Amino acid sequence: MRTSLYKDYLLTSASLIFLSGTILIPSPTLSLELKPQSIPSSPPVLLAQTDNKNATNYLNQGLQAVQAGKIPDAIAAFRQAAELDPSLAPAHYNLGLALRQAGQLQPAADAFYRATQADPKFALAYANLGGALLEGKNLQQANDYLQRALELDPKLGVAHYNLGLVREQQQNWDKAIASFKKAMEYSKNAPEPAYHLGVCYLQQGKIDKAKDAFRKAVQINPKYPEAYYSLGSILYSQNKLRDALEAFRKSAEANSNYPNAYYGAGLVFIQLNQYGDAAQVLQYARDLYKAQNNPEWTNKAEQLLQQAQRMN
Repeated sequence: MRTSLYKDYLLTSASLIFLSGTILIPSPTLSLELKPQSIPSSPPVLLAQTDNKNATNYLNQGLQAVQAGKIPDAIAAFRQAAELDPSLAPAHYNLGLALRQAGQLQPAADAFYRATQADPKFALAYANLGGALLEGKNLQQANDYLQRALELDPKLGVAHYNLGLVREQQQNWDKAIASFKKAMEYSKNAPEPAYHLGVCYLQQGKIDKAKDAFRKAVQINPKYPEAYYSLGSILYSQNKLRDALEAFRKSAEANSNYPNAYYGAGLVFIQLNQYGDAAQVLQYARDLYKAQNNPEWTNKAEQLLQQAQRMN
């Protein structure tokens, strides 16, 4: 009965390093939306644990506020629930999720830690605590808490995924690959493990396996711009220009504000001697980089734009 309270989970956000070889293409950054933990409105186990029904009411108010996009209200409600009943692990856990969504990383980690203290067998809390520590670059502690999560629940896909991210940061490609494969096994609807699996294969120079992994990611989520972009980058390096262009086009369709897709398309158009088209997409890429405060790639896009204009 207890595990049903925590059946849903999320994937953490993380930045990654993309091995682009000789291609002058920016590395993608993975940014995943955090979603609230889903908890039944009147779980009987939860009510049996506490005599303070007000705490449960505040917990439900917080969940409703998250659904309405009112994150500050949700944080206030979860805090009130946790203060009224410090043993209410879901209150601490959801407070951690809301704080992370608000960008308050350290308070989020503190809330996840309190959830583990309230319920030492709450595997999801350990997994998300590990994810928060990973974001804070505390890899050793992240690893420890993620290992604890997997001791409690060996089939917890998010824990395998976060552990894979730790190992990816450590450039331990073989172990990262093993973790992402486990995450794919237990989180079949999550595209991120497949995407990171592709990144690791790319680092090992296993290009065909990387392509397969990126294709798996977009099969799960056809609106995954980074995966299409990475696939396009490989195809470009193999001189499969039309296929690369199609991948960059799908990347842009998935996120019209993703400048890498337009930059990659610009490279393809130049190789195809379509300089007018190249100038058009490169100008758009440059403006997006500038709007996103990325001066390095703003300059590179400007230089390539000027090259396309001269050749037109």
